[in-house]
Amino acid sequence: MITEILKIKDVNKDREKIKKAARKIREGGLVVIPTETVYGLGASALNPIAVKNIFKAKGRPQDNPLIVHLSDISGLDKVCKDIPDSAYRLFERFSPGPLTVVLKRKDIIPDIVSAGLESIAVRIPSSIIAREIIKESGVPVAAPSANISGKPSPTTAQHVISEMTGRVDIIVDGGPCDVGVESTVISLLGEKPILLRPGGITKDELQSVLGDIDVSRSVLSKLND
Repeated sequence: MITEILKIKDVNKDREKIKKAARKIREGGLVVIPTETVYGLGASALNPIAVKNIFKAKGRPQDNPLIVHLSDISGLDKVCKDIPDSAYRLFERFSPGPLTVVLKRKDIIPDIVSAGLESIAVRIPSSIIAREIIKESGVPVAAPSANISGKPSPTTAQHVISEMTGRVDIIVDGGPCDVGVESTVISLLGEKPILLRPGGITKDELQSVLGDIDVSRSVLSKLND
């Protein structure tokens, strides 16, 4: 596979590059996009073949669910159902930004995205480049970190180029990531919210919106290591 590098600094001046990356996603290709957390390996979340190619490029087991990225809050009810008011409060407060929320998924999302679960993890990145590419593509974008599975998550295009050249169609170079760590993940599936992964948004910040929340045992075990 020949990998094309697209350097984007200004979403208005580089509009044709935005369109090119978006078109490749829409056509079922793999496009690495910059977000505020880390670089993501993106494909249409509605295309099971494209999503399968994400796992192949990363060498990642298919029993590991992917995060679906949206350009704005209007896309939430297209991929999720039974959305609680608490989800909208969280997105209003922390998005666009490094927050991922786990909700019930609609059937439009293929099983391979959620690893067969009835839930889906969604977020709205604050990177304007990422949001413009997603918006232009017209589809929700599944995008785990753009690294070989088990290696550090990439925060610069140079990291991605060294690992993903020949594995993806396009790498969008949008400069270094602002946050540099993965997004905070919280589940709203049960009666009480559960923090599944700490990140750029703290537990205290989440509780300022949701009230008391639980913390996953896996998170607690890591904190106690």
